[in-house]
Order: sequence, then structure tokens, then C-alpha cells
Amino acid sequence: MLLLLLLLAVAIRVEAAGEFSGFAAVDLRGFAHSPSFPEPPDHPIVASALVQPEYRYTWNEERDRLTAVLFGRYEYEDSRRRHVDVRELHWLHGGSTWDLLFGVSKVFWGVAESRHLVDIINQTDLVEDTDGEDKLGQPMVKLSLLQDWGTLTFFAMPRFRERTFPGREGRLRSALPVDTSQADFESSLDVWHPDFAVRWIHTLGVWDIGLSHFSGTSREPRLRLGLDDDGRPVLVPQYDQIHQTGLDLQVTTGGLLGKLEVITREGHGRRFAALVAGFEYTFFGVRGTAMDLGVLIEYLYDGRSDDAPGTPFENDLFAGTRLALNDTQDTSVLAGVIVDLDTQATFVNVEASRRFGDRWVVELEARAFTNVPASDVIFSVRRDDYVQLRVAWYF
Repeated sequence: MLLLLLLLAVAIRVEAAGEFSGFAAVDLRGFAHSPSFPEPPDHPIVASALVQPEYRYTWNEERDRLTAVLFGRYEYEDSRRRHVDVRELHWLHGGSTWDLLFGVSKVFWGVAESRHLVDIINQTDLVEDTDGEDKLGQPMVKLSLLQDWGTLTFFAMPRFRERTFPGREGRLRSALPVDTSQADFESSLDVWHPDFAVRWIHTLGVWDIGLSHFSGTSREPRLRLGLDDDGRPVLVPQYDQIHQTGLDLQVTTGGLLGKLEVITREGHGRRFAALVAGFEYTFFGVRGTAMDLGVLIEYLYDGRSDDAPGTPFENDLFAGTRLALNDTQDTSVLAGVIVDLDTQATFVNVEASRRFGDRWVVELEARAFTNVPASDVIFSVRRDDYVQLRVAWYF
């Protein structure tokens, strides 16, 4: 807690020199069942505090910008969730036909809702959430060429970030805890193996096109069996060298968004392909109100071999709905379900948020797992259904 307050105090000190913002929040996460494993204490409600101060400073007629985004969380139960990260700390210079970024940054690629296949630059911060939305900051040099034929961006990443995992005392973890201290790398340079990527994006009429290629250390480790220092069985991450090519497409016609993400990757066993394809249709002004209602359908396929990192999305269907009240409180709800078409294992997700006043936001998140067979990748979290309430203050 002291560390979180220190981060907030440091950020406030620099407010006068630029634009300062961010948020501080408290999360209350209530679990519906006792843990699947004996190690995590059976706490039905887990509380944690987090803070994310952000600082931005521009100069040179706004052609140069300094950005700093820090993040910290404290949770008593799981020591892995007591952590601090530099999400962003970079300098960006903009020219007339090019941009250059140097430092730590976050990059998002993709168009799909249920799974972001092509999004590979930043490492997943798995102790924050299991949905893959939370990312660690990535050191990089990024050069973007802005042309009539599209934007071409080159990435050079000098240091790799290892994935975070819940600890032995944490919930939503694998049957065996992951020992990150024994992480193994295919490259002899370990985390210092340089990674490279290139991405081209362009809009042609109603089509938004993205084409990318990545070469370097996989953000997605294989987990092999090992022993910790006390001789207990654990899982050890192994990071392979991979080459991944991705394509993302989105077509917009009225209220309909057609979406496609597809990748092919080598380095995790034999080469495989994976895709997410579907659509989102929005009904605007439902029943003469200001509300918008979106319907989402996506199909997920993953053809990787048994020696590649496990995935729960081999042959799945996602269906969801997005409701935006478009009121002064920015009330919104996103609800969805993913069903494994082979085993009928089901994952349910509900997210809702509403603003109160100018600075307070209340968010509700619910996750549930049903019909999960022992052979499924998510079997270890079958008893980790939870509801989380977040109260956040924005400054």
C-alpha cells in the first residue's frame, strides 16, 4: 500500500509541468466456491488496491511528446499481485510523414472481441486478469511511415518481458503453480534476444486492413513439468523463438462490422494457423431511445499441435451483446459466452460500468465456468467463478 501511495505522490508533484491524470481504485473480488487446490487460502472475498498515474508533456509545437504511465497493485493474499510496472515511458517525435517513438510503450493490434490473435507486441499481465487485455510495457524503438498507400511501422524490441502468473496462494491459476524463477529460453541471449516486427495498415473504402509479421521470443510460453527449490512439482515456462504472420480485416457497412483475424506461426512445434471470424451488428436508438444495442458472433479456431502452448480456443463459438445507454453517466454493459463446440465447456463473462459525478466510476465484472471436463485446458479454474466490484477515482 505504501508503494502505491508513493507512486501517486510522485505523479502529483509533476502535475504543474504538464498534463497529469490517472486513477486509483479498490477491487473487491468475491468467489462463489472454495479453491480447487489446498494451497490458496479459502477467502471468499479478496480485496486489493491499485493506482495508475499518467503524465504527458508536449513541446516543440506539439511535435514532441513525453508520456509516462505507471501501474501498481497491492493484494495481501497473492504475493504475485503485489507488483509495479512501467506501462509506458517514452518520447514520441512527429514529422510530416513519419513518427519516431523511443522508450517503453503499449501497442494494440486487432479487431476481434473474443480473442486478439494478431496482438503480439506486448506481454500479457496474467496476474491482473485472465482475458489477456492487461499488458506489460514493452521497451521498443518504433518508426512509422505515414504515406498515401498506408502506414508502415517498424518495431525493434531490445528486451523481452516474461509473462506474469498467479502465485501458489492465488486463484485462477493452473493445477500446478508456475515457477517463473526457472524460466527457460530457446535463445542463449535469454531476455536480451532482440525482437523485430513490421505492420502495415490502410483504409480502402469500407475496408480496414492490417498486415503484420513478428520475429522473436514468443509471448506465449510452453509450460513443462519441473521441481521448485523445495522439491515440489511446478510448471516451468519455456520461451521459444517464433515467426508469426498476421492479417486483420474489418469491413463497415451501416451498423454491421465484419471482423477477421488470422495468423500463421512457426516455432511452437510444427507450423499452425488460427483465426477469429465474425461480426457485430448495432441497433441504434433502440425503441426510440438513446440506447444502442450490439449483437456479436465470432468463431474461434486454433490448429496448433500438442507440443505447442495449450489453448482453450481450438473450436469455439462466442456470442455476446453490448449495450450503451449513451447517458450522461456513460453506462454500458458487455455480456458474452464462449462455448467449446467439442466439449461444451462454457465461459461466461459480464462487464458493466457507470460513472458517478465527474471523477468516480463503478465497474462490475462477473466470470463463470461451467461444464468443464477434466481434459479441458481451463479445468484448473472450474471452481473460480467470481464477481468483482471496482470503485475507481479518476484525477
